[in-house]
Amino acid sequence: MDSKTKKEVIKRMHRYEEGLSKYATLNNEAIRLYPFKGDLRPNYYHDIDRIIYSLSYTRYVDKTQVFSNVNNNDHISKRMMHVQMVSKIARTIGRALLLNEDLIEAIALGHDLGHVPFGHEGEAILSKISEENGEGYFNHNVQSVRTLMVLEKDGVGDNISIQVLDGILCHNGELVQSEYSPVKKTKDEFLDQYYTCYKDQSLIKKLRPMTLEGCVVRISDVIGYIGKDIEDAIRLGMLKKKDLPKDIVKVLGDNNSSIVNTIVLDIIENSYDKPYIKMSAPVAKALIDLKNFNYANIYKKANTDEDRKNFEKMFRFLFDVYVKQIKNNVHNCDIYKLYLSEMTDDYNKKYSPERKAIDYIAGMTDDYFLNQYYKYNN
Repeated sequence: MDSKTKKEVIKRMHRYEEGLSKYATLNNEAIRLYPFKGDLRPNYYHDIDRIIYSLSYTRYVDKTQVFSNVNNNDHISKRMMHVQMVSKIARTIGRALLLNEDLIEAIALGHDLGHVPFGHEGEAILSKISEENGEGYFNHNVQSVRTLMVLEKDGVGDNISIQVLDGILCHNGELVQSEYSPVKKTKDEFLDQYYTCYKDQSLIKKLRPMTLEGCVVRISDVIGYIGKDIEDAIRLGMLKKKDLPKDIVKVLGDNNSSIVNTIVLDIIENSYDKPYIKMSAPVAKALIDLKNFNYANIYKKANTDEDRKNFEKMFRFLFDVYVKQIKNNVHNCDIYKLYLSEMTDDYNKKYSPERKAIDYIAGMTDDYFLNQYYKYNN
């Protein structure tokens, strides 16, 4: 491509920035950990490509969203569907508010890369194991950042922009607020928050994104799961529509389409040309009440006590197997052949056997996790 054509193509690739809000994050503001040589693509567009072509993104397809062991029903959401729904919802809000849709999409598609097998149940178990073994707290949002910053590209990392990594770190959709506003950060401030999350569990609840686009993804995370989880629960016979509280239904509706549409329109109306993302008081209250309803009637019942005990037994068994294999240099085993042998010398020298085992387990799909357990527990 000659230089004149290349210059025109680059101009076309960036043309949408000319109409963005004054509160939007521009591509030339992107901060990276390491020197970066760009190409025709805008910065955050480039990040989208790196994320969707990553190995960890591929594994979304067989990771639990809420319900595990539902192979007899192909219509129950997996993690892959969730991140795509969050991306679509967030981009809808972002387009209406003239924000950077590329940044929004990159954050949304990468926000759950660190989720472990069996969803939040698996996450809680792996966090206990991590704490007991001196590796700090385990949180999927932190692991999502670690996946992109450290583990991808065979332990080199993928040099994703700080704005994307920060949006991922701060995406916690379990914490619903009526208003979200960004907080400016430097690269060092972001890194300090990231590393502190391993030592201070309370920080997870205090994190705020550095961009308005990150705020959009944060609220879109809960919008993306709240109604869909209800529909999945109804399909599995756990709930009936008539079980939904009437005061919530009156505000949000009784199906996923209505819930999403109501909240999205409310956010757009209350955030239009504002430096924050906001819901009206009635919609915010209904959303918080619906989340509480879901926790009591879906999330706490998605797995039985016996399921949780079995999950913990399997997680602990595999963790112990892998740590022992690493410490004893058992090279003819899967964690070496399929994982550690592909990682850089720097990764293998820098991290403890316990951290390597946690990274390996956290990256597994549900099926691979079960296959590993039955392979070694025979």
